[in-house]
Amino acid sequence: MLHLNCVSGYESSMKTCFRALCCKGPPPPRPEYDLVCIGLSGAGKTSMLSKLCGESPENVVSTTGFSIKAVPFQNAILNVKELGGADNIRKYWSRYYQGSQGVIFVLDSAASEEELETSRKELHSALQHPQLCTLPFLILANHQDKPAARSVQEIKKYFELEPLARGKRWILQPCSLDDMNAIKDSFTQLIHLLEEKNPEPVRM
Repeated sequence: MLHLNCVSGYESSMKTCFRALCCKGPPPPRPEYDLVCIGLSGAGKTSMLSKLCGESPENVVSTTGFSIKAVPFQNAILNVKELGGADNIRKYWSRYYQGSQGVIFVLDSAASEEELETSRKELHSALQHPQLCTLPFLILANHQDKPAARSVQEIKKYFELEPLARGKRWILQPCSLDDMNAIKDSFTQLIHLLEEKNPEPVRM
């Protein structure tokens, strides 16, 4: 009888393992987050998002209104609403902020002083906007491959990020389209901030 019970138990265990291996069903869906992506024209927003989606950045045309891309990552899908950065479009940015769960701000670290100042003002405005001020920010200092590019420390000081973003969750990442791994890593960091249930202020 003991022998029969052992065999029966073994068969039951095998059936359980078989069901676990073959009948698991589809994996749970990845969480999705809605983000807004802003920055001046020429900062590289469209090219960056295109490369993240596996599209060719060649023949990329600057966004004139807004576009939405679903950017897939292993642990999440980011639905990124990219807003055009031209002078006549930026004044309408705030109309598209509602529903955002995070912000991507792309700046040209090799821009002229005038453009950099405009970018600084736009970032300040976004960080203080009622619909964005509590959200995590990913600030990408793009075009680091250009000779005139400012360092992260220069950007942080010029944009007054330490006092401006105190108490907020933000990441400042130097990047260029030549190093997509660094860009992907910064997006992964942003996903970690989005996943936090009881977020603490973060700065980098």
